[in-house]
Amino acid sequence: MIYDNIRTICEKKNISIKQVERELGFSNSSICKWNECEPSVWKVQKVADYLGVSMEYLLSDQKEAS
Repeated sequence: MIYDNIRTICEKKNISIKQVERELGFSNSSICKWNECEPSVWKVQKVADYLGVSMEYLLSDQKEAS
């Protein structure tokens, strides 16, 4: 869910997830694992700030919200 939301936002903003990881200092492919393992709140907040959305938005089930 978290990864899917990040991927959707990145597609809309025409940036790659690799770019997000690189600019935030995360390891390669770390964000794509977030659907299977829980990231730290700190990392989710950094991604939310970078993408200009709230942390709650990244954590929400967008299918239910639509």
